[in-house]
Amino acid sequence: MMEADEASTSAALMKKFASTTKGVGVPEFGWRICLAHEFREKRKPFQASNVSLSNIVQHLGLGVRYLKWWYRKTQVEKKAPFIDMINSLPLRQIYGAPLGGFGGGTITKGWRGEFCRWQLKPGMYHYKTVIADQFTVCLRRGGQTLYQQVLSVERPHTLQGWNWGFCGSYAFYHALYPRAWTVYDLPGQNVTLTCRQVSPIIPHDYQDSSLPAGVFIWEIENRNDFALEVTIMFTMRNGIGTKDDKKGGHWNEPFHLEKEGEMVSGVLLHHCTHINPYTMAIAARAQPGRHLSHQTAFSPTGTCRALWTDLITDGQLDSPAGPSPPTQKGDKTAAAVAARCTLPALGQNTLEFSLVWDMPRIHFGSEEREHLRRYTRFFGSSGNAAPELSHYTLTHYRDWERKIEDWQRPILENRSLPAWYKSALFNELYFLSDGGTVWVEVPSDADITGGLRSEQGGLPTLPPVLREFGRFAYLEGQEYRMYNTYDVHFYASFALIMLWPKLELSLQYDVAASVVKEDCTQRLHLMSGRVSKAKTRNVVPHDIGDPDDEPWEKVNAYLIHDTADWKDLNLKFVLQVYRDYHLTHDHTYLTDLWPVCQAVMESELKFDTDGDGLIENSGYADQTYDGWTVTGPSAYCGGLWLASVCVMCKMAQILKDDAVYQKYIDVLERGTASFEKILWNGKYYNYDNSGKSYSNSVMSDQCAGHWFLRASGIGDEEFQVFPKSNIHSALKTIFDLNVMSFANGTMGAVNGMRPEGVPDTSSVQSDEVWIGVVYGLAATMIHEGLVEEGFHTAEGCYRTVWERLGMAFQTPEAYCEKNVFRSLAYMRPLSIWAMQLALERREAGESATP
Repeated sequence: MMEADEASTSAALMKKFASTTKGVGVPEFGWRICLAHEFREKRKPFQASNVSLSNIVQHLGLGVRYLKWWYRKTQVEKKAPFIDMINSLPLRQIYGAPLGGFGGGTITKGWRGEFCRWQLKPGMYHYKTVIADQFTVCLRRGGQTLYQQVLSVERPHTLQGWNWGFCGSYAFYHALYPRAWTVYDLPGQNVTLTCRQVSPIIPHDYQDSSLPAGVFIWEIENRNDFALEVTIMFTMRNGIGTKDDKKGGHWNEPFHLEKEGEMVSGVLLHHCTHINPYTMAIAARAQPGRHLSHQTAFSPTGTCRALWTDLITDGQLDSPAGPSPPTQKGDKTAAAVAARCTLPALGQNTLEFSLVWDMPRIHFGSEEREHLRRYTRFFGSSGNAAPELSHYTLTHYRDWERKIEDWQRPILENRSLPAWYKSALFNELYFLSDGGTVWVEVPSDADITGGLRSEQGGLPTLPPVLREFGRFAYLEGQEYRMYNTYDVHFYASFALIMLWPKLELSLQYDVAASVVKEDCTQRLHLMSGRVSKAKTRNVVPHDIGDPDDEPWEKVNAYLIHDTADWKDLNLKFVLQVYRDYHLTHDHTYLTDLWPVCQAVMESELKFDTDGDGLIENSGYADQTYDGWTVTGPSAYCGGLWLASVCVMCKMAQILKDDAVYQKYIDVLERGTASFEKILWNGKYYNYDNSGKSYSNSVMSDQCAGHWFLRASGIGDEEFQVFPKSNIHSALKTIFDLNVMSFANGTMGAVNGMRPEGVPDTSSVQSDEVWIGVVYGLAATMIHEGLVEEGFHTAEGCYRTVWERLGMAFQTPEAYCEKNVFRSLAYMRPLSIWAMQLALERREAGESATP
C-alpha cells in the first residue's frame, strides 16, 4: 500500500492554507484542496504528434478519411463531430462537484468558486466561466459596513466596481459527492463562512434524484465579542456565457412563493431561445430573523458599481417590483438575491439559497422529436415550475442530506478502508449526473422494438420498468459524445446496478430493443474505409446515438469501426443481463431478455471459425481497445466469451431450457480446453495468438470475463471456467509487471506490459493507463483475496488523477506515464463501484480467499 505517502500527497493540496479554521460540519473524508493551490504538472491532450512513426503509418488512411469527414461535419453540416480529434479539450484544473440530479442538466461550480461548466442543452457542453455568477459577503456593525468581498480568488478585467481577489490561502474546498463544502476564513474579521453545496443524488430514489436543482447552505460563525449583521448576495447571469445570451428577448422577474407555512423569494431568469428555452431561478428561504431582498435585473458588464453600492449602503438590495423589460439584441442581463441575518457575539447563524433550472421539453440536435424530462412527471412540463422547484428544494434538502448520510456512513466509518478510496468511491459518481445525462419519459403508446421481436419472442412493447422509470442515457465521455456506449458501460454499469438498479434495467431493455432492429443506411467507416450498414440486426449496438442527432432512433454514432463485427459487445450484454438478474432477482427481466441473449450469442458463434469452442478476433482492433489490434484467440475476448457461455448455461438452468443448456455446456467444455491450451503460458494468458512480437504481452484486462463471473456470484463449484491457480498467477503477474514495474508502482496498471518489464508500445493504447480498467482489475484482485494488491493498484490512479494532475471531476479515460492524457470526463471510471461490490461480497463470504 501507499499509506506512507498518503498524508504527504493529500497534504500537498492544503500546503498553502494559512488558517486553522475547520468550518462547520465538514466531513473527515473526501477531496480537500486550498483555494491557493496550483498544480505543478500541466498535461496536454493526446494529439497526432504523440503517435509513433510506425503507428502513424499504420493509421494513415484513418487520418485522411477522418479529416475529410471532420471538414464536412463542421464546415458543411455545421455540426459538432462525435469525437473531435482536431480540437481536444485542454486541461483546466478548476472543476468541482456538479449541481443537479440526473437527466435535467448540470451546472458545475469549480473548487475555486467559479461557475464554469454547463450542460443544459442535452448532452452538449459549454466550458466557460461566467464571472458575474458569484457569492458576495457583506459584514455590518452599528449601521456601518465593515467588509464587503466577492468570495472569489479571481481578478477579472470586467465588473471592476466589485471587490475581487479573495486571498485563496484563507479558504479550502472539500468534496464528498453529492455534497461539497467551501470554508472561508475572512482575513481580519474573525468570521468564518462555510458554504455547503447539496445536490439530490439519492440511491434508490427515482423522483428527487431527477431534479435540476442544488442548494447552498451558508453557516456563518462570528468569533467576535460583538454582534454582526451579515448578508450573502447571490448573483447570476441570464444565460451560460454563449452567444445566445446576447440575442435579445431574455427577461427576469421576482417571485415569492408561500406554501405549507414556508416561503421562498427570488428571481426568475427567463432565457427565451427558439430551441430548448429554459428558466433559471435563484432564491433564498425566508425564516424568522432573516431579511430577503433582490435586484431583478442589472447589466453584468462594465464596472457594475451600482449593484455593489446598493449592497454596501445598507446590506440589502433595492427589491424593485415587476419584471424587467426583455433584453435588446447585444445586451446581457443578470439578477441578484440577498439574504441578511444577525449574529450575536460568538454566535452562529445560517442562510439558505437555491439554484434551479427548468427546461422541461427538450430537443436533441436533429430537432425531430420532443422529449419530456423525468422531473416533469412531478413538476409539470409547462415551463413554469421554477418557483415550485425552488420551494421544494429549500424545504426538502435536509431530508436529502439525511438519506445521503445514511447511505455513506457505513463506508465512511469503516476504518479498514483507506481514506483515498472513500473519496474516490463517492466523488467518481459525479459522472452519473454530469455525463451529459438525459432521463426522459417514454410515451405510454411507445413500442420500443418498432414492432420487431427476436425470433424467440421476448421483449414486451413497453416494459413496465421503462413506463414507470423512464429512459436513461449518459455519454461515453464529455469529449466522446455517444450515449450509452456499451463496451464502456460494461465497466461503468456497476454504479447504476448497485445504486439505481431500475435505471440499469431500463437501459438494458433499450439496448435489447435496438438489438432486434436494423438500419440499412450505408455509411463509410473511417478505419477500414469500407461501407456497411449503420446497424445490423441481432447484434448489440456500440451506442444509442449522438445528442447532436436523435438518440434511440439513430444508433451507432461511432464511425471508426463497423462494430457489427466487434467481438465484445454481444458478450457484454449477456454478462450484464445475468449480473443484473443476480443482483436484483428480477425474474421478469431475465425472462424478457433471454431470447435476446440467445440471438446475440447466435451472432457471436460465427466468430468461432474453427469449431473449437473459442471465438477468434479478426486481425484488427475489434473490441473496446479500438486502437489495439488483436488476432485469433485472445485473452480479453476469449475470456469474455467463455464467461458468457457460462452464464448462458446458468440462465438456461434457471429458466429450465434444457436444449440451450446442452448446447452451451458443450461449447464451454471445448472452449475452456482450447483457451488454456492456446493462451496459457504458465504464468498468465497471452494477449493473443497472432505470433507477432506483442502476442505474449501481459494485458492488465485479461481477467475481465472472470471478474464478471465473480461479480455475478458464480464460483468454481458451479462451473470450472478458469482454473483458480491460473487466475491467481495471472493477477500476481499483472501486479508485479503492469503495476509495480510501471512508474514505480504509483500510477495504476498500464494496459500492456512486455514480459521483460517495459510497456508494450505496439499500439496507441497499449502503453496507456485506463482508469476504469484499473478499478475493474482491482475489483478482480479483491474477489480473489488479493486485497492489498487491489487497493494499491487502484490508489495509483486516484492519486495521479485527483492529487497530482488536477483532474478532479473530469477523470479521463487514459493517461500515459508522462506528458499526455486522453478524453477528459469519461464514463469508465464509475467501475470503482465494482470494487465496492467485491468488498461487500468478500465480507459476505462469496468470494475466494487467498
